[in-house]
Amino acid sequence: VDSYFLKRIFIMTKTPITIARGDGIGPEIMDATLKILEAAGAQLAIEEIEIGKAVYESGVKNGIADSAWDSLNRTKIFLKAPITTPQGGGFKSLNVTIRKQCSLYANIRPCVAYAPYVKTNFPKMDLVIIRENEEDLYGGIEYRQSQDVMASLKIITRPGSERICRYAFEYARANGRKKVTCMSKDNIMKLSDGLFHKVFDEIAAEYPDIEKDHMIIDIGTAKVAAHPEMFDVIVTTNLYGDIISDVAAEVTGSVGLGGSSNIGLDFAMFEAVHGSAPDIAGKGIANPSGLILGAIQMLVHIGQGGVAEKVHNAWLKTIEDGIHTGDIYRAETSKKKVGTAEFSKAVVERLGQKPSTFKPVDYSKAPAGGIKLPPLKPVKPEEKLRVGVDVGLNWDGKPDELAGLMQDCLLPEHNLKLQMISNRGTKVWPGGKPGTFCADNWRLRFMAADGKTVKTSQVLALMNNMNEAGFNFTKSAMLHTFNGVPGFTVAQGE
Repeated sequence: VDSYFLKRIFIMTKTPITIARGDGIGPEIMDATLKILEAAGAQLAIEEIEIGKAVYESGVKNGIADSAWDSLNRTKIFLKAPITTPQGGGFKSLNVTIRKQCSLYANIRPCVAYAPYVKTNFPKMDLVIIRENEEDLYGGIEYRQSQDVMASLKIITRPGSERICRYAFEYARANGRKKVTCMSKDNIMKLSDGLFHKVFDEIAAEYPDIEKDHMIIDIGTAKVAAHPEMFDVIVTTNLYGDIISDVAAEVTGSVGLGGSSNIGLDFAMFEAVHGSAPDIAGKGIANPSGLILGAIQMLVHIGQGGVAEKVHNAWLKTIEDGIHTGDIYRAETSKKKVGTAEFSKAVVERLGQKPSTFKPVDYSKAPAGGIKLPPLKPVKPEEKLRVGVDVGLNWDGKPDELAGLMQDCLLPEHNLKLQMISNRGTKVWPGGKPGTFCADNWRLRFMAADGKTVKTSQVLALMNNMNEAGFNFTKSAMLHTFNGVPGFTVAQGE
């Protein structure tokens, strides 16, 4: 009876997780990772789902079947090997789909140098990139506006910015980090990136114990590549974070050593930074380290920090002992070139050991369940007034001619006047420059003729006149002020 009772407790304490073996090298590195976790004593109740290439090819365009969602919604912990997203067509990135549908707002990518065993020019590099994971251009909202013009919509929200910025400071505090650097491009995208920078400054003021600074993303990326020791924690938007985390991982010596966690309020996904590498699939030579390090982050998250510590120290000892896969093997520092399975076996053999050159890891104080954020800050309502409209349309001709035709569509009761015409974001009327190159899609800005506000009915009446005149619309956007401040930008040259 006692034996049966103890066995039931053992089973009940296992944490349910969902795994997917993925595409390309995914099945190989997942097998290697699971063998290490099992040998280390990880208490996991594993459910397996199929996602990716085979599911796409079966006709499911998002790459994940409803039955797979049932498992994910049940376990809320996902260890995922890399998958392949078909290029072109109507296929959406499954990685992005999962991150957005599960509200995995924070992507955490530690970038650490493992010198002298992994070649790098920056042996002291140890930074963490925290990337907003749901918004920005990764919303995938795109339009073909004309024969020649494609457009993508960049979405940055105050709540999304607040959550990721606060997470960065809470992460820094919980992990003994001293500085958080924000990166944006708010010298150009003054509203979207401007909001992200503004919210960062607001949140930073609540953490006087942590140093904060801001860099424009282009020079910031250059500094990550050339002087990564300048940084501790970097927080940034989705696209920038995706780019600079790959730059940083490569600077450490290999993207193959990058693990990643994606954290939401009640859901988390763990993976390798790298892709599915179909060119080496099935050869048994892939480095499983990225997924192993992602799995270590998973173990910490689910409260099995002791197992995570054992696996991480064994992995460090393996690297330190010169047991290397081909991507990081060097004759002068490596002792043995191994494949995927043999590397995994070497880690298992070192479970319980600690590195001597690297500093052993200690997860004894790591909070289970991840970092908990307070509720979003309340925001005072602002007075929102409609003051105009931007109308996009196709047109083959000159801007002066287009402006003249618009006057025929405007009537006094519309309470609108044509203020500006732009092409590819540059003002071309009035006073456009003859050297400005123009595509076949134009933006016409109409503002309230009385300098006050306009009604929706007046905008629709104008657009109806334009439609009757044969103009081909591509897009319209209402223009508002918020507490008197314009919620739209001027065109280049305006």
